[in-house]
Amino acid sequence: MMHGKGPSTVPVLIVGGGPAGAAAAITLARGGVEAYLVDRHAGPHDGVCGGFLGWDALAELRDLGVDAFALGARPVGYLRLFAGGHRVEFALPYRAAGLSRRVLDEALIGLAGKAGAVLLRGRTVRAADPVRRSIRFDDGEEWSGAALLLATGKHELRGLARDLHGRKETPSAGLRAQLPVDASRSRDLAGTIELHLFDRGYAGLLLQEDGTTNLCLAVARERLAAGVMGLMKEIMVEAPRLAERMKGAIPPHFDAIAGVPYGWRTGTTSPGIFRIGDQGAVIASLAGDGIAMALNSGVSAAQALLDHGPEAAADWQRRMHRRNFRPVAVAEALRHGAKGTVGRDVLMRLLRWMPALGVQAAQLTRISARRTGGRKSGARSAPGPG
Repeated sequence: MMHGKGPSTVPVLIVGGGPAGAAAAITLARGGVEAYLVDRHAGPHDGVCGGFLGWDALAELRDLGVDAFALGARPVGYLRLFAGGHRVEFALPYRAAGLSRRVLDEALIGLAGKAGAVLLRGRTVRAADPVRRSIRFDDGEEWSGAALLLATGKHELRGLARDLHGRKETPSAGLRAQLPVDASRSRDLAGTIELHLFDRGYAGLLLQEDGTTNLCLAVARERLAAGVMGLMKEIMVEAPRLAERMKGAIPPHFDAIAGVPYGWRTGTTSPGIFRIGDQGAVIASLAGDGIAMALNSGVSAAQALLDHGPEAAADWQRRMHRRNFRPVAVAEALRHGAKGTVGRDVLMRLLRWMPALGVQAAQLTRISARRTGGRKSGARSAPGPG
């Protein structure tokens, strides 16, 4: 860990210590390049998004040397959907997992440090200059790099904000809370990820390694007019099974992030700047696995940099834009289809009649067909608890 003043020019700067940034730092360090990883958090922390690891994410982690199950990840084999009075459940194609971002991110950053990356934790970057490939910290200090990897997740960085011009849809908001350990809730959610669909949004429930439950919501920004507590009261009426899971109690604290542009992706960048993770493409968590996309983009960008230098950024960004097309497009079709009452009703009826469609959708929203090598769950309608 590095504190205080440092060199003004470094080989590679990585802004953001989430899965994308850490994966890039690990890959670069193992390739013999001195990478400086800047993260605004000084220690372990929870992220607003993430927690679900699909089979492709587990494979990416394994390649980096991280065993999610050794970290305490809970196996997930089923997806359960609720919408109004409808309920559908089916087996996932391959084993997935639930693991908190607090544990996952810390393991990845620790691995980056062991590999030789220079860690600058607890330092906040306020702005960037794409021409100079430089960043400015909150204390005014400026650093530049031969290459700059932008991995700030869903947060924008002044000077390198996403280009949302021409986008018609208002960005969404993401909310997260932690539900305490509860025996009946743990029993009902064991081995399962639950999604509860409601008007212009959805909520996900997933058991974490310590027995708590991760509650994540993605909602249209206009639904926050009455505030978070007002929104939650409305949702608990619209989604009675979610209210049942929450024991009728609204958590006192939510982490939140506004302006999430689901469905956005870019094929352009500035010279020497690689946009990785959510800074390259934002997939709806309703169907996609953003963690796998983050890990994959971090490793891929680092490898392009190792092979061809900073000038590889433009070509790499175009290739990732094409590669992300299918998973993002399928996830967006599902998200928009589930927005209204009629769409949710049609979606649930289709999945009830043909659960194999749900399995196919789960496959199509993966950035690759990679899996952990574990047992295939199968395309069947599965009974389950709860």
